Amino acid sequence: MDTQTLLKQTSRSLYLSARALPHPVRDAFSTAYLLCRYADSIADTALLPPERRLYWITRYPDMIAHPDGAQPEQLVREISGSSANPYEEKLLQNFPLCLEAFQRLNAAQQAATLEVARRVCEGMQIDLTTFPAENAGTVKALATEKDLENYCHLMGGAPGIFWSRLIASTVKIGLPEQDFCQLGRNIGDALQIVNILRDLPRDLRIGRCYFPITELSAAGLAPADLLNEENAPRFEPIKRKWILWAIEKLASAHAYMQTLPLTQVRHRAAVAWPVLWTADTLYKVFLENNLLDPAHKVKISRQIIYATMLFTPLIIGTNAGFSACLQCKLNKFPSDKKGL
Repeated sequence: MDTQTLLKQTSRSLYLSARALPHPVRDAFSTAYLLCRYADSIADTALLPPERRLYWITRYPDMIAHPDGAQPEQLVREISGSSANPYEEKLLQNFPLCLEAFQRLNAAQQAATLEVARRVCEGMQIDLTTFPAENAGTVKALATEKDLENYCHLMGGAPGIFWSRLIASTVKIGLPEQDFCQLGRNIGDALQIVNILRDLPRDLRIGRCYFPITELSAAGLAPADLLNEENAPRFEPIKRKWILWAIEKLASAHAYMQTLPLTQVRHRAAVAWPVLWTADTLYKVFLENNLLDPAHKVKISRQIIYATMLFTPLIIGTNAGFSACLQCKLNKFPSDKKGL
């Protein structure tokens, strides 16, 4: 078992993007993703009460930086057997393998990996301290729009910054690194809000509503009202507001790709694929007229994924090609912002 096999088994789309990367960056990207995914499994495990999960999440980044053998083994014992997915269960049992992979990274990659793990764990602490236990039978929402934006910065934007730092460490980019990372954060924010939108029915059923109470109240809704599919029309303006937010964030990918040299084919492909797949997913969310229905799973088809990969040379061969492809997808949305 190695990190690439674990990545392939836990996230097919991320594995495809990682496989396109040069080896030094690929290993760091895969290791960071698996460590963050492991933290997500800790935060969500039904085997432990929320306070015990919070205990582990609070200590998790330091455990990565300074593993002492006893704590990782204790963590594996406590959460193994918590997933019905055999592949995720393999990840849970292979925490020591992920820690060993982290130790093989160079100093800069370790620092970037620890930073993204800390930020993601901050987001998970919000989950564990803001929302009720999964079996409490109640639904709670974030308080304000700023709370949701901050959550997206932690769970999506921070990985976007991490990704950008990895690229900047191996590629001569056409922007100051700080500006490049800001673009990366915007893209990560977009990926995260799309995940929140499409996972809304599932999150509601474990007591979590990421859409702020201020917006729900303005629409005459309480968080628990979103469990009723008949309230989808009243939720629609909130949905469309955050779709617009995602579109504006995702548009940063135009400038992001222009900073990557055309000769860096692997990096360009690994950036282009998730951006384009996110745009496709966002449009499916837009078309879904009852996002509250748990039976309606918003997911792009394998055909879309493989078609994107098939046309990769045309998409990434020029900056104009990528921008035209992304803009074509974004142009499917109403041009009038009131339509959103």
